[in-house]
Amino acid sequence: MVTPSDVTDPAAASAAGSASASVSGAKRPQAPPGAPGPGLGPDPDPDPDPDPDLPLIVPRRHIGRWLAAAAALLVFVAVLDSVVRNDAFQWDVVVRYFTTAAVLDGLLLTLWLTAAVMVLGFLLGTVLAMMRLSANPVLGTLSWGYVWIFRSTPLLVQLLFWFNFGALYPTLGLGIPYGPQLVTVQTVNLLGPALTAVIGLTLHEAAYAAEVVRGGILSVESGQTEAAQALGLSRLRTLRRIVIPQAMRSIVPTAGNMLIGTLKGTSIVSVLAVHDLLYSVQLVYNQTYQVIPLLMVATLWYVAVTTVLSAGQYYIERYYARGTSRALPPTPPQRLRIHLAALRARLRTVTVDR
Repeated sequence: MVTPSDVTDPAAASAAGSASASVSGAKRPQAPPGAPGPGLGPDPDPDPDPDPDLPLIVPRRHIGRWLAAAAALLVFVAVLDSVVRNDAFQWDVVVRYFTTAAVLDGLLLTLWLTAAVMVLGFLLGTVLAMMRLSANPVLGTLSWGYVWIFRSTPLLVQLLFWFNFGALYPTLGLGIPYGPQLVTVQTVNLLGPALTAVIGLTLHEAAYAAEVVRGGILSVESGQTEAAQALGLSRLRTLRRIVIPQAMRSIVPTAGNMLIGTLKGTSIVSVLAVHDLLYSVQLVYNQTYQVIPLLMVATLWYVAVTTVLSAGQYYIERYYARGTSRALPPTPPQRLRIHLAALRARLRTVTVDR
């Protein structure tokens, strides 16, 4: 290109400058509508061959991980095959007794006992937790002593103690202390096996629930309470609207474990002749002598109910996780759809490459 500075003749320089101005002022050809602008879209002439000087990036192959997964899967299949094909389990007997009236009645009593113990235990445990967190030393000491006693003794011992409560107190009365009794009742007629199981399990559950609630409340930052007090909120309103909703994130996982533990722990009331699921199954196999298949019936029911409770615990935890992150964790159906979409995209990529 000729520029005015390269020409020594003033007239030629003037002509070259005019030509340069006309060329620079000319309009550039416009791209057709819809075509990508400069720097956008793929390169019109890409280099099909990579640079041989650059190293080829190869993803790492986790051989040990795949071998461990294959070995675990092989063991699982072997165990499952040994259970399914073992005639000693008598799966036809399991199917026949799985929905019988006696088994279903025992299952309903187990579910009712679990629900009653959890509700009453957490109500009493919440009161004990408030006493433990109180500034009153007497209330705090009494709450600590209750938790210490009931966590130190086995559950079976507590149930047997409450079952023989009538030997210590034959009668219970309501009246003036050290004075006349207005109402008296025989303890033997008051405490039956079912009521004894409810009382024993509730008092035992309350000791653990008190620590769960107390730990959840202590997990909330003290600044939340200070901010509520600065706004003029009462202690009860602060506890109900600010502290408890935040403490539930710590309470729910442990409470879910306690619920499942209580469901399985109710089987211990069979020693009191309470007709729960396990005791109902025992009555059947004491008559038919089919111990293994009847125990499998109880096992399958416990597994089914535990699975439902675990799913409910997951959704409750997900509900109380709001506000802790920008997006809630995906539910199991959402995770399945994400994995299926990723698998379809991978298969589509492999097909296109071929």
